[in-house]
Amino acid sequence: MDDLIQTITVYAIPVIFAITLHEAAHGFVARMFGDSTAWMLGRVSLNPMRHIDPVGTLLVPALLLISARIAGGGGFMFGWAKPVPVNFANLRNPKRDMIWVAAAGPAANLLMACGWAALYRLLDAAGIDEAFFFSMAKAGITFNIMLMALNLVPIPPLDGGRILIGLLPRKLSNAYASVERYGFVIVLVLIVTGLLSTLMMPFVSIGIWFIQSLFQF
Repeated sequence: MDDLIQTITVYAIPVIFAITLHEAAHGFVARMFGDSTAWMLGRVSLNPMRHIDPVGTLLVPALLLISARIAGGGGFMFGWAKPVPVNFANLRNPKRDMIWVAAAGPAANLLMACGWAALYRLLDAAGIDEAFFFSMAKAGITFNIMLMALNLVPIPPLDGGRILIGLLPRKLSNAYASVERYGFVIVLVLIVTGLLSTLMMPFVSIGIWFIQSLFQF
């Protein structure tokens, strides 16, 4: 039980910030390109309390983490925050700008992974011998890369799906956008069959390579 509590404590801060700042990034970039909806609602904020979804940000990650620890494996861990409202019609060039708004979330996760990696290196350079902080930094790197990879899977409404919709020719993008109504079911099927991990792997590999190259892990 003590080991489980310590694991939850280690992951709590990295998970909450990874999920909530991912959403804030969408709102921030949407405002840059002309849509102030999220800004006016106070959702372009570094305050996690403005983004936390009790189920998606707290309950689901905690249950997945507990299940993984009980099973004795790494498991699959994900979560979500309250979606940031974006009115794509307000964007100056909706089809093009959708790409940047969607990419902002995964980019924020990669940036946070870099931040946790930098913290790890600073702790090491300072000679701080406290396993808890090193474990938290590792958790921050791992979870942010996993969340980035998950969201880059090209299935709407995941960010990768929105990016693909923005890149495809208009006729194809309109057809692919219609898949969004089934997106959640498709993702659940991919999780159950284990195929989602396969689709995520190229993005996970890129994220790991980037961190290793930048911080010499």
